[in-house]
Amino acid sequence: MQMQEDKPYDDINVTPMLDLAYVLLVIFIVMTTAAVQGVKVNLPKASAQPSLAKSKTVAITINNQGAIFMDAIPVTREELKTRLQQKKAETPDLPVIVRGDSETQYQNVVDVLALLGELDITQLGLVTQRLVK
Repeated sequence: MQMQEDKPYDDINVTPMLDLAYVLLVIFIVMTTAAVQGVKVNLPKASAQPSLAKSKTVAITINNQGAIFMDAIPVTREELKTRLQQKKAETPDLPVIVRGDSETQYQNVVDVLALLGELDITQLGLVTQRLVK
């Protein structure tokens, strides 16, 4: 048998084209992720002693029976007022967080908030739980 050398070459080898396409894709991905780093800004410097690190945050918890706890220690409203006055004298901008049980009477939480208002405590946070769907 004799091979015909005059026959045109019909098949195209696509492997080198695919290799080239993959290399170009990798280069494109690397270049676009390197370009999307964000805008350069001069960030402000924090003070040496942040106010929350210097002063300890006070946590007030009201359970479903209406009992009040200050930093996990049970207290009455009068004791709470006295202790908060002492802490406020030490740290004028005292941060306080209030955690009220969802089953407690709303009036118990309002009474604690009113007490904080009397003592002129303005850095106040109310703790809630994220709704899970």
